[in-house]
Amino acid sequence: MRRFALLLATFAFTLVCTSQSFGQLPFHKKKKVDKSTAASNTVEPDKQLYDKSMEDIKHGRHETGRLGLQTLINTYPDSEYLAKAKLAIADSYFKQGGTGNTTQAIAGYKDFIVFFPFLPEAAYAQMQVAMANYNEMPKADRDNTHALDAEAEFQTFLTKYPKDPLAPQAEQRLRDVQESLAEGQYRIAYYYYLKGDRRAAAGRLIPLVRRYPLYSKSDTALWMLGDLFEKSERKDIAGPYYAQIVKNYPLSPKANDARAKLKAFGMPVPQPDPKAVEWMKAEQNTPRPKEPLYHKPLGLVHSGPDVKMAAHHGAPNLQPDTEDLSGVDILKGGGHTTIAASSDTGGGGSGSGVVATVKTGEAAPAGSEDANSNATESSATDANNNTSGTDAQGNTSATNSDPNASSSTTADTSKSDNTQPASDNSGQNQNNNGKESSSKKKGLRKLLPW
Repeated sequence: MRRFALLLATFAFTLVCTSQSFGQLPFHKKKKVDKSTAASNTVEPDKQLYDKSMEDIKHGRHETGRLGLQTLINTYPDSEYLAKAKLAIADSYFKQGGTGNTTQAIAGYKDFIVFFPFLPEAAYAQMQVAMANYNEMPKADRDNTHALDAEAEFQTFLTKYPKDPLAPQAEQRLRDVQESLAEGQYRIAYYYYLKGDRRAAAGRLIPLVRRYPLYSKSDTALWMLGDLFEKSERKDIAGPYYAQIVKNYPLSPKANDARAKLKAFGMPVPQPDPKAVEWMKAEQNTPRPKEPLYHKPLGLVHSGPDVKMAAHHGAPNLQPDTEDLSGVDILKGGGHTTIAASSDTGGGGSGSGVVATVKTGEAAPAGSEDANSNATESSATDANNNTSGTDAQGNTSATNSDPNASSSTTADTSKSDNTQPASDNSGQNQNNNGKESSSKKKGLRKLLPW
């Protein structure tokens, strides 16, 4: 029996050693195979580079991620991930933030639109260009360069992609931008209004009410314009501005006063526009954030514009501002003058107004009183001005009102002018400059009689 037990133990020991040597024990763990390594051998290298770069950007390693994406673009110019890589580089700059990175992001998005204009992501790139400028906008009373750029980019987006899912967001952002631009113009106009400089105030208010009818203070701007022209004894020009308040802003607190002004002037009172009534009711019912007590102190350090009063309904102005007033002194008229144009009593909506813009030297609109007055003044000026005149571009030229003067006399006169002493030339130039500047101011006085 002992012998049998010994043999059985020996057999069992031998069996255990054999099983352990061949790895067949039930508790033996098999070595796992790295499937990702095996699968990566079959994935294309551009895909690997793209995935690794996107992972770096996701975890905040923007420089490393952009370097990998740029390597992909340079190494695999025919890769299917080329467009995605270009867009991801711009997104990385946009996400990182900062003035320099924002400039790089705008350049990247614009390059994407140029190279891939027919891809669905082109609309997203255009929206990002506008948002990059929007995020850089300062307060309304600061430099408005980024605000003007944002307005132009949002207008471009809504013009090119009106059916895109991002269109409602772009439309609201455009209202915010135009609220900020209008607020900046209004503050300057209000300063001149209080100062008593009517010409400067009107020069700011007239383009404001023309371009930004959704501005939260458009009714106040129209009232100021009516008051300016009324004080200048030009009720014929002030009346249409009051009429615009009654027609286009019927729920405004100034609507009743505007009706009283029209009745006092003996002008017909227009009926409120039903669409304007509906728009103002929608704006009044729109919930707006209440300003907390600590908002005003913190507003001193807040760099962005305050757009909480911006409109939430109505179509914003999609027309670019083609009238360039840079370098033009509105107080002296310059190359741009405005005159009152004949219009209906209602004053028109956002697309119509009581002001027509003309250049110096052009005739006033037909049928207006200014056209007749311009014709009378021009004939009188031609009859009395025998020494010099001013053409449409402001260049002076010698004229002679004597019909019997010969061409030889004119030639001799021009020769003698060249040989005159310096003192005589300077005096003549002063006279010409005086007449030239006075002729430039004539068009402005049609609108701004003061």
